[in-house]
Amino acid sequence: AVVASIDEAIELANLYAPEHLCLMIKDAASCVDRISNAGCIFVGENSTVVLGDYVAGPSHVLPTGGTARFGSPLNISDFIKFINVVAVDEADLKQLGQAASVIAKAEGLDAHARAVEKRLRAD
Repeated sequence: AVVASIDEAIELANLYAPEHLCLMIKDAASCVDRISNAGCIFVGENSTVVLGDYVAGPSHVLPTGGTARFGSPLNISDFIKFINVVAVDEADLKQLGQAASVIAKAEGLDAHARAVEKRLRAD
């Protein structure tokens, strides 16, 4: 796409979320903080993709197909396992239960709604 300004180019880049984004403009470094969606940003004419792919240091495993809008390059957190824990006491159940039932019903998950409603009635 041809754009009229650097601002428009940055806006388009953030919407497109490219795997590789090459900033081949004057004072390219000043634009880096304005880029929120890219797999890897190559800053200036000397920062060629091949260097990033093979020898500059960052991971070559980058989000493709626009997934840089919500994903990151392969990094240490990809090798860490997380577990969510939910512990709800009676007071929390009373405070949260009705809202959970409404949301479950809106999603068509009637059994989920009944599960929380039964617990609310058990009081």
